[in-house]
Amino acid sequence: MSAAFESSLSSSQHRQTMSSLGPSMADTLPSTDFGFDELRDRMAKFTAKFDAFIEQGRKRVLEERNNFRMNVAELQEDQRMKKRDIEIVQAKTSTHAQTIEKEEAETREIESAIEELARQRDEQNATREALKAQIEQTQAEIDKRLAAQRAYAQRQEAQSRFNVPELDFWIQNLCLTIHGAGREERLKFVYTHIDEKDWEREAWFELLTGSRDYDIKHCRPKLEREKVEKVLDKVNESRELVVLLKGMRELFVEAIQG
Repeated sequence: MSAAFESSLSSSQHRQTMSSLGPSMADTLPSTDFGFDELRDRMAKFTAKFDAFIEQGRKRVLEERNNFRMNVAELQEDQRMKKRDIEIVQAKTSTHAQTIEKEEAETREIESAIEELARQRDEQNATREALKAQIEQTQAEIDKRLAAQRAYAQRQEAQSRFNVPELDFWIQNLCLTIHGAGREERLKFVYTHIDEKDWEREAWFELLTGSRDYDIKHCRPKLEREKVEKVLDKVNESRELVVLLKGMRELFVEAIQG
């Protein structure tokens, strides 16, 4: 378009040059209007529109680029925030896992301590039961020994009843001998010279000395129990052995002579 314009300009200058030289044949030709002014106006308007279009495009590109940069920055910020959130979640997850592991370790320790306490309790219960059984056994042994000591003391007391100075006197005068009855806490008293027809004939009774009061279980010849009880009542009341010895001899003589 510029070349055409320059060509038109050169032609115009050439006509001016030719007119200065004088009339030519071209001057005799009819004038023709090619509309160059309108074309220039249209070109100017087109150029203005094109420049406006280019400016708008440039602005739009700048806006889009700025928006893109802003979006990229927002995305980067979102990514950074999400990365930070992920790091926080990972840290919390790690802390939570450590807490769970610690709690599990504490739980195991507590369970182990409970098992140890249960074992110690069982051992202490077993020891207590063993000590209880040992104490009961020891107490039974003590009771047994105390009972033996009491029995021995009773036997000693029973024997001491006969250790009076006049016992020998009554043994001789009542024709009496004293023997063991084959059992503890029993004495056998044997009389002779109670039968005028047979001085060697014997009469005897067994005296129980295990308790405070005397008691007679066996005798030969057999005597009436009521009469024996009367003699025992007198003896237990007076606490004198000679009352028993004389009373029983009288009952034997009475039974044999009767």
